[in-house]
Amino acid sequence: MLPYAPGARVVVRDEEWLVRRVDPSSDGGHLLSCDGVSELVRGRSAQFLTQLEDEILVLDPARTELVADTSSHFDSTFLYLEAQLRRSTPNDQQIHLGHRAVMNLVPYQLDPALQALRQPRQRILIADAVGLGKTLEAGILTSELIQRGRGQRILVITLKSMLTQFQKEFWSRFSIPLVRLDSVGLQRVRNNIPSNHNPFNYYDRTIISIDTLKNNLEYRNFLENAWWDIIIIDECHNVAARGNEDGLSRRARLARLLAGRSDTMMLLSATPHDGSARSFASLMSLLDPTAISDPDDYTPEDFRSKGLVVRRFKKDIRDQVSADFQERITEQLKQPASPQEEAAYRALLAIPFTQKGEHHAGKQQELQRVGMQKAMFSSPFAALDSTGRRIALLRDKPAISDDERAEVAALEEFAAALRQIDAASFSKFQRLVQRLQDPSFTWQAADPSDRLVIFSERIETLHWLRENLTGVAGLKPAHFEILHGGMTDTEQQELVDRFGRRDDSVRVLLCSDVASEGLNLHYFCHRLVHFDLPWSLMVFQQRNGRVDRYGQARQPRIVYLFTETGVDRIKGDLRILEILQTKDEQANRNLGDPASFLHVFDPEREAAKVAEIMAAGTSPQQFEAAIDAAQASTGRAAADDDADANGDWLLKLFAQAEPTGEAAATPRPSTDFIREGISLFGDGELSSDYAFARTALEQLCIPTPIASFSRASALE
Repeated sequence: MLPYAPGARVVVRDEEWLVRRVDPSSDGGHLLSCDGVSELVRGRSAQFLTQLEDEILVLDPARTELVADTSSHFDSTFLYLEAQLRRSTPNDQQIHLGHRAVMNLVPYQLDPALQALRQPRQRILIADAVGLGKTLEAGILTSELIQRGRGQRILVITLKSMLTQFQKEFWSRFSIPLVRLDSVGLQRVRNNIPSNHNPFNYYDRTIISIDTLKNNLEYRNFLENAWWDIIIIDECHNVAARGNEDGLSRRARLARLLAGRSDTMMLLSATPHDGSARSFASLMSLLDPTAISDPDDYTPEDFRSKGLVVRRFKKDIRDQVSADFQERITEQLKQPASPQEEAAYRALLAIPFTQKGEHHAGKQQELQRVGMQKAMFSSPFAALDSTGRRIALLRDKPAISDDERAEVAALEEFAAALRQIDAASFSKFQRLVQRLQDPSFTWQAADPSDRLVIFSERIETLHWLRENLTGVAGLKPAHFEILHGGMTDTEQQELVDRFGRRDDSVRVLLCSDVASEGLNLHYFCHRLVHFDLPWSLMVFQQRNGRVDRYGQARQPRIVYLFTETGVDRIKGDLRILEILQTKDEQANRNLGDPASFLHVFDPEREAAKVAEIMAAGTSPQQFEAAIDAAQASTGRAAADDDADANGDWLLKLFAQAEPTGEAAATPRPSTDFIREGISLFGDGELSSDYAFARTALEQLCIPTPIASFSRASALE
């Protein structure tokens, strides 16, 4: 009788295997074809020659030891039976377990799971607006799939700053453990397994940074040889194909590879597009390659019936969350510029910027000025850093022209003016200090449950604030931390974790825009300060969403700092940023999507568009009138299409091809109103004000916006 048989469990080389086949070998023994069972070898196949192995232990079922249940009232037995019953969840379209998570359940949060469970394969893009709880919605669906036996292996991919947060949300609310494979954790796993083993097979449920995966080509082979039941990609707009790029980025190629490694895929993003049809189509192709046949020419009907997208804004679910979403309070704090700042503004306008060694007045010159001006709007110290780098760049050239010497001289005068600005003469900083010390602001720096978040685009500004805010309102150096993109993944995770712990000393978190995506900063914080204003409406939304989000127990307070100057050109550009802030508030109250104003759908492109508008000399009045006209025409097109669409008109507008050839000459419905305004100016010469107005209107005739998927249409 053979000692081995197919179906037997054996222990070989300290690992457990299932014998699949037994064949005689030429050396008088047997060849065992086995599948791995224990954790280290699970998912692997191997063959063993019995004559070569030192010991092969056959696990005999007859020797199974029975253990008596000595627990009170047989609690252990009942617990085991209950666990078995819970595993027998029917594969229907109902929610059986997800609604029992540790959360204040709101009906809209069940919609993505209900929509996905109606599909043969659960593949869905959850594109709810900032702060609505996309992580919770993904957790509900994941819990249901685990109960149905389709969630044994899970891979979550997110930004490096969000690894710890996502991990905590899944564990504390859904009891789903995710092993964090950051740069340290992944190396630890590699050290504990043989060099030829796949680290992604070592743990069943893992979470890893997308940058960790894309920056190491070695992982590609491991990914190609691993398979998961569920793959979740958070902030998935980072893996979408860009409409202005010819090829795919490494992130996009990675996402395409992963799309074929799992039956279930969830994509999460509040901004699932960059305004182009091709970008959105690339995300749809990850979920279903057959959803859109031509990424440049498709309609909503191509994928609407497949249940691939759900998208809601606050206005869509406001009737359900009146007690869970606090209406935020916003403040505009304005301070007149100091004489030193006014001198610096005038010196900035006097710089004759050069290109390729020559100075030419025009758009490029103005764009360079606006770029330096953006640093100045953050802080004089950020502008001083940019000025120093520009001077060094010009001086290091092997041959410097006369125009470049003139620029260097003007830059040095600008730098000298910037050095005259200190904390006492920095108006915006003094206004911040005044507000923090104002009793009506009611901020208690000593209270660990009342913390503060301050945003700035420039790291130089953040370091200066940390140094100069020490001593204000009793703040000490230990009360400050800076979160920026130059930190490693483990450093970012540790800092976000500390800010969410009541016993930690951090009171003020100084953040660059790396913290504007996805992070939960609202547990002990409901006050947020924009020390400098972003040049993108989408960044406004992302920043404010750190404290103005689902689960915020206190009323969010958002503070915007403005400088008032008498220099006309600078005054106009600052007013444009103030208009952006006003439009963000309007979008938050009524529209839902702030991108409906500029119609660019990408933060970097929005900032570039604002810079071009400033460089063109557009007055604030013309700028506001132009974007209001664009938004009004879009809204009128929506009403004409379907008065009861509940936001579905955005989907209709987006799902059109980029015009080419003859089609490009035909105005789209969403821009007809703007083009009518342009025609009023005619083609002749105009005064400067009217020319600027026409330029601003022409710049707003851009590609139609992306699809939005309303709550009503998602559940049809």
